[in-house]
Amino acid sequence: MIAPVVSDAPVGAVLADVRSYLDGRVGRDAYDAGHLPAAVFVDLGEVLADHTDPSVAGRHPLPDPEAFARDMSALGIGDDDVVVAYDDAGGVMAARLVWMLRATGHEAALLDGGIQAYDGPLETDPPLRAPATFTARPWPQDKLASIEDAAQAGAHIVIDARQRERFEGAPDNLDPRFGHIPGARSVPCRENLAPDGRFLPQDELRATFAAAGITGEEPVISYCGSGVTACHNLIALEHAGLGGGRLFPGSWSQWSRDPNRPVETS
Repeated sequence: MIAPVVSDAPVGAVLADVRSYLDGRVGRDAYDAGHLPAAVFVDLGEVLADHTDPSVAGRHPLPDPEAFARDMSALGIGDDDVVVAYDDAGGVMAARLVWMLRATGHEAALLDGGIQAYDGPLETDPPLRAPATFTARPWPQDKLASIEDAAQAGAHIVIDARQRERFEGAPDNLDPRFGHIPGARSVPCRENLAPDGRFLPQDELRATFAAAGITGEEPVISYCGSGVTACHNLIALEHAGLGGGRLFPGSWSQWSRDPNRPVETS
C-alpha cells in the first residue's frame, strides 16, 4: 500500500480537496476559489460523516458504507484508484478521508504540506470525471473503538488530538461539557507539524508519541472533538513507523453529551 504521507502524488492518482473549517468558512468556497489541478472536492460533512443524533454517535459519525461508496463513485473514485488528499491545515481534516480509505483497504495518502506546498497555478473549475465503481466495504471493527473502549484508559493508551487548552477544559461552542476523557493523554495533532505545515521528521514524531507512552507495542485509541482530527494522529503513528491504532468516531462530542460519563480537566 502507498505510504500514508507523500510529498508528491503518484502519476494517475486522484487528488481530493478536503478543506473544512470550524469558524464558519465553507470548504467548497475555498475549493471554488482555487484548488490543485484536477482535484475533486470531498465535503467532510456530507461525504465523510453521517447525520444522526450527536448524543448517540457524536457530531461526525462514520457514514453508512453504502452511502460512502455512492459518494466516492459519484466523484469518479473507484476501487483501484490511488487517492491523495489535502487541505490547508497540514492534513488535519483531509486525514479523515485518508484513514477511511486505508481502513477499508484502499490506496490513499496525505499530501505533505497540503495546498500551500504547491507552487503552480490553481484551477477554479471542477474536473469532469465519469462515475466509477467503488464497492461498499464495512468499517473494520478492529480499527474502531467504542465509547466503552475509550472509558478503559487503563487497558489502552487513549490519546486526545485536540488543542491542549480544550483538553484542559477551556470552553468552546462545540460541545456541552469541557475537558477530556479520564486517563486520556494530550497529543495535539497540530503538533505533528512543522511551521510550514509539513509533518515533523519521523524521529521527532516518535519522540512525541513516546512522551505519551507509545512505542509501537501498546494498543492505542485516538479521539478528538468529533472523530476527524483524531485520524491525523493515526496517520502520524503509521507514518512514524509505530503501527496504527483505533479510532473512537464519537470522540468528545459523544462523550460530553452523556451526563453519566466523568470528565477530567487536568
